[in-house]
Amino acid sequence: MEWLSAENIVAVGTAVLGVVASGVMVWYERRVPRRKRIGYRVQMDNPIGDDVRSGRANVRLGLFDADMDDATLVLLRVENDGSQSIDRDDYTGPEPHGLTAVFTDRTIRGVSVTQPTDIDHLMDHFTAQRGFGYEGNRLRVPRVPLNPGDHYKLLVLLSGGDVGAEIRLRGGIRDGEVHPNRSATPDDTSPVFSLQARIFTGLLTLSVLALAGIVVFRDGNPIECEQGELTVIGSTAFEPVITTLAKQYEGKCAGADIDVQTRGSEAGVAELAALADRSRSRARTVVAFSDGPLGDRFGLKGNKVALSVFTLAVNDGVDLGPEGLTVAQVRDIYKGRYKRWGEVLPGADRATAELPVVLVSRSDSSGTRQVFQDRVLGEWERAQSTSLDCRPPAGAVTVVTRCELAGTGDVLDRIAEQPGAIGYSELGVAARHKGVRPVPLDGDRANVDEIERGDSAYPYRDIEYAYTDGIPPGDSLTAGFLAYLDKESSRQVIRTQGHLPCGTPVGLKLCG
Repeated sequence: MEWLSAENIVAVGTAVLGVVASGVMVWYERRVPRRKRIGYRVQMDNPIGDDVRSGRANVRLGLFDADMDDATLVLLRVENDGSQSIDRDDYTGPEPHGLTAVFTDRTIRGVSVTQPTDIDHLMDHFTAQRGFGYEGNRLRVPRVPLNPGDHYKLLVLLSGGDVGAEIRLRGGIRDGEVHPNRSATPDDTSPVFSLQARIFTGLLTLSVLALAGIVVFRDGNPIECEQGELTVIGSTAFEPVITTLAKQYEGKCAGADIDVQTRGSEAGVAELAALADRSRSRARTVVAFSDGPLGDRFGLKGNKVALSVFTLAVNDGVDLGPEGLTVAQVRDIYKGRYKRWGEVLPGADRATAELPVVLVSRSDSSGTRQVFQDRVLGEWERAQSTSLDCRPPAGAVTVVTRCELAGTGDVLDRIAEQPGAIGYSELGVAARHKGVRPVPLDGDRANVDEIERGDSAYPYRDIEYAYTDGIPPGDSLTAGFLAYLDKESSRQVIRTQGHLPCGTPVGLKLCG
């Protein structure tokens, strides 16, 4: 089934993962208490004496007392790397001081405290009265209040022991912890995101990249690439779509030659049927596009491609208002009951009321005309052509002027040039044509989005078929091009041109 395609599965999986991840994070934030955290790290542990057992070669110059030959300097950074502030009362130890730094196998000889210039007030807490001091290998650190991100550094002069020996910061924090942290460089800040957040972000990123890769590789290098020659005939209304997709396919698939020759739906279908009777091998290299199921009666194989939306179009000088025409009015117009627009629109201004009604139609081989007859008129467009150039006679109007033209572009050009003219066309082409206005029917606009949402009962629409003589061989250019029509990139072209692809979930329902 179409909706079980690989990209759809990955897309749905990505969405589900995103929803689950968001739910988990919301639950975590609401259910798990936000902890207070003091982190510490050793940013420097260097020998400064000449008899230090560091485990590596060292060259040092300096004069020290006999018992300082094995001196070292340690820089210890202490920081609030949690999300909540820490007050003096948050330290849980019974002693006056809050934390204790332990330097294994070494003796403390002196301490210097440093901190960023924007938090000088921290220095006021490093006094003997508040427990600041050292003895042996233990350094007593006061109960220093820290806002999130605040830190201070302890530069400690030591003797004895080995460089790199364990250094620990002990103490308790109410509803929190004291823990060692790591950083790539001495002054890097702690990670903004937790490990869980980074895992979720990584999974989502991989899913999105996988989806993008599937779409790019499947559409960028279609597996249906075939070589050879193909002729496309039939619907002029669908010609903009076919011409665009044919050029794209030729660009993607070397050795493919697609010739587009549109002359009308019924003419194209009849031509394919006749060709099948004469040369089946030649017919297998032809595809006929039809507005509606015109090829069924010839026994041709039909593939539903898109829901095509058509529209009545009037000359820009005829203002029908937002409601347009009723279907009953359209039927009366095409039965020849109205000769001037004032008869159709009794309240129209004088300039519009005096305009003669000019019917610009397609030839009887047109699929657009066939759909118009089936979906709007409910009968054949019976009136005969009265003009070759679609121009009303001078003087009194005694009969409705009507003409027939071969293609969609010809019809729209004539409507734009002739005041009072009305005709019909494929929607996408009409919407882009200057000098014409699409006509709503019974208050419903010719609008693909509204039809797709189910908000419109607009009647002038039908399915666009691609007809072939039987099922084409799987390794033929005919089969390759038909498969390409169902690619996501091709669907975008179909939609851009004002049609609804049958391959989408909504399209399957509407085309069915």
